[in-house]
Amino acid sequence: MPEKKKSVCEEKNFDSLFNAHFESARNYLYYKCGDIQQAEDITQDAFVKLWKRCADIIFETAKSLIFTMCNNALLNQFAHQKVVLRYEAIPRDDKNNESPDFIMETNEFKDKLERAIANLSAKEREVFLLSRIDKKTYKEIAEITNITVKAVERRMSNAFISLRKLLGNDFNI
Repeated sequence: MPEKKKSVCEEKNFDSLFNAHFESARNYLYYKCGDIQQAEDITQDAFVKLWKRCADIIFETAKSLIFTMCNNALLNQFAHQKVVLRYEAIPRDDKNNESPDFIMETNEFKDKLERAIANLSAKEREVFLLSRIDKKTYKEIAEITNITVKAVERRMSNAFISLRKLLGNDFNI
């Protein structure tokens, strides 16, 4: 009587394949990609595919098939990542349709504003930037700088006065 061949579709045979080869397949991928989570995901996917196609697979060749599926899946992910990186490297024309005059005026104002802020006293500049750039409240600024809220208000007021003198009508905060 001919000997019955093992089937991958039998749960105990599949479990024995999984237990015997999951860790070594995962480690194989981990050594190639350096990401344990990615290696585990690919290995699990390979075993899922193996289970779905179990009727077509010969038990004796299952180990090499698992490693081949794992390797191919990793190569596919590498190829996909290469495409993503290549796409990210393409310069995009995200420029808005602003006139060159507007862009030049904006850059000039930005330079003028930076010079005006630089001309503020150190205490005024600190309070102004904490308020306008870091979006801190006067109370938070007072705590950070170890001064009273009234002192913060006074420094902000002085900063506004100085900036209005230097920037004229361009300054509107």
